Amino acid sequence: MWVRDRLDGLWHDEDFTAWYPRDGRPGLSPAQLATVSVLQFLLNLSDRQAAEAVRCRIDFKYALALELDDPGFHHSVLSDFRDRLAQEDRADRLLDLALQRLTAAGLVQQRGRQRTDSTHILAAARELTRLELVLEAVRAALEEIARTAPEVLDHLVTAEWGERYGRQVRMCSQPSHPVTRLTQAGTDARDLLTAVHTHAPWRETGRQVTVLRRILLQQFYVDARDRLRPRDEKVGLPPAGLRIESPYDTRFATSAATTRSGPATTPTSPRPATTGA
Repeated sequence: MWVRDRLDGLWHDEDFTAWYPRDGRPGLSPAQLATVSVLQFLLNLSDRQAAEAVRCRIDFKYALALELDDPGFHHSVLSDFRDRLAQEDRADRLLDLALQRLTAAGLVQQRGRQRTDSTHILAAARELTRLELVLEAVRAALEEIARTAPEVLDHLVTAEWGERYGRQVRMCSQPSHPVTRLTQAGTDARDLLTAVHTHAPWRETGRQVTVLRRILLQQFYVDARDRLRPRDEKVGLPPAGLRIESPYDTRFATSAATTRSGPATTPTSPRPATTGA
């Protein structure tokens, strides 16, 4: 609520001029939709729940500068707004603009101390299992390639791939056949990296492709019969400080994890994964 008191909102409708055509009927305030999207994410609300909160909750109405009797909007407009937000680098530009305004208002200071509820943060950051890690890394790399070099996937991705990587990975506590599925995911990762190297080598430096290559090196080795095998959890994996635990956050895993000598980085690393590395 401090943001509302000091800034009259993080964004203004003029910030979204390039998002919409000049002609056509007037629409909802994009600045308000952006604010709702932020609140929706923070409170983990569905589109319907977020739209209902705008209609019924006083704190939402205050944050959006709405009258108490404002009827709100249909929940489907949030999906349309996210589609526009996902284009190009609009989300990053909105974040930069918000940070600039928060800094100018004195609500964010450089090199200041930030207080957080660390218990809540630790509880929300669920650790991925090895199977979830590899599956999600393949999925992230597939999405990156689909955006930047879709021709690579033409003869690679099948219906089975769609079932394995078509949605965010969420495993039960005891998934069926974990070793078999882990090996399959590793094989898929190697095939994907090989396809990128063959058909679009200029995309090998993509962020998610690079992370997938490192995860493949850390989690698998190639045996004497050229078969991909998961590394032993007790002696074959890199130290915890060097091991990648999430394909989206590698701050605590350095490149030394794939070059340091020892059991985790033997010369039997998967060959296609190191091509062009």
